[in-house]
Amino acid sequence: MQTRWVIAILLAIPLADTLLLVPVANAIGFAATVLLVVLTGLVGMLLVRAEGRHTISRLQQKVATGGLPTNELMDGGLLIAAGAFLLTPGIVTDILGFMLALPLTRYPIREALKRYVVKPYIEKQTDGFVSGGVWTGGYPDDDVIDLDPESYGRRDDDNS
Repeated sequence: MQTRWVIAILLAIPLADTLLLVPVANAIGFAATVLLVVLTGLVGMLLVRAEGRHTISRLQQKVATGGLPTNELMDGGLLIAAGAFLLTPGIVTDILGFMLALPLTRYPIREALKRYVVKPYIEKQTDGFVSGGVWTGGYPDDDVIDLDPESYGRRDDDNS
């Protein structure tokens, strides 16, 4: 994804929050809206804290058994983002924060990130070495090789 699209999305989130908070405040009242935003932030932070502890214990188990804790590290990053979204006042950011904090929605997001962000980045950095998409026979920049069986054993300066 290009940088300008990331910046546009990051700027659109607060705009969407503002455009959604005004009608909600008109519908349920200013005090109730503030209470809703504060309450979702507190509940969200408790959820992120619990999920963070669970993720750290899974990470420690994985390291203790000699495994690579890739999923746990990605979950940790997503939980940090969830905490940031939940601390930001607004309804859209709270929804995004809860999506990143709840395992039911975090796991598909993690898999999508691995597929569309992490793997292409690693492939670009290693020139296909990680997935095995590398040239394994001969030299990739050679001219086309003539595979005609009649030309075997003949040299180009041979006139026969």
